[in-house]
Amino acid sequence: MDNRAEVRDFLTTRRAKITPERAGLPSAGPRRVAGLRRSEVATLAGMSVEYYAKLERGSLAGVSSGVLDAIARALQLDDAERAHLLRLAQEANGSNALVRPARRPRPAAVRASLQWSLDAITSPAIVVNFQEDLVAVNLLGRAMYDDVFTGAAGTPNLGRFTFLDSAAHRFYPDWALAADMMVANLRTAAGKDPHNKALHDLVGELSTRSDEFRRRWGAHNVRIHGTGFKQFRHHVVGDLRLAYESTDLRADPELTLTIFSAEPGSPTAGNLALLASWAATELTLPASPGAAAPSPELPGRR
Repeated sequence: MDNRAEVRDFLTTRRAKITPERAGLPSAGPRRVAGLRRSEVATLAGMSVEYYAKLERGSLAGVSSGVLDAIARALQLDDAERAHLLRLAQEANGSNALVRPARRPRPAAVRASLQWSLDAITSPAIVVNFQEDLVAVNLLGRAMYDDVFTGAAGTPNLGRFTFLDSAAHRFYPDWALAADMMVANLRTAAGKDPHNKALHDLVGELSTRSDEFRRRWGAHNVRIHGTGFKQFRHHVVGDLRLAYESTDLRADPELTLTIFSAEPGSPTAGNLALLASWAATELTLPASPGAAAPSPELPGRR
């Protein structure tokens, strides 16, 4: 990725989101651009217009943490946006290489111990990588994402499913929100690992094939994928409103584990029990081997 272009577009889009009123500035006279002017951001950040303009053009190399913090405060960045700005600055300095995931040959399958751990979880559980490939699931996770597996030509990918598979508009009742979150996750991952070729290839494919993706990608929104609720509409059991908890795996920082759960006694809890019954009779996962081995294809709907 072109770091200077990423910096320029990120800061420009953040500036466009802040109105003078929100920043506590008078809003007088016509404006040629949405949001704040460069001069107003510079004033709020306590620096010259010339210096801020240089930074916004992409020149973050050598910028101090104090300057980055001043810009973050002026643009009212949230935690995810602050972290993204810091990663862009580290990439400009070359120091991002120290925290970037090490390049390792991609294994044919996840570690056997990771699959055992997933299988021990009684709620739906999935593991995805930076490019949102579904690299591991437990049986209930496989059942919940049956649409994704059924429509996949190869490795199931949540980004391709969201933007290229018509089933996504039923699976995600609020498709627009799901699409926004998916792109923000991919944009965040690109900031963490800007030289990830598989991620670049996915972004290029989706940008070419989906206007909805391309528009969202240009917004440069990022997010912290940690906890919350998600809505699904499963083709067998209907509506599911599930809480989720996500965490990066310490042994594999490029992988994220997400566990879903239903509020006890809720309609979703009943539907999740139905999904477990359906999975037990309609789907099977391979027995966990003593050592990691390639995972065979899982069956689709029956």
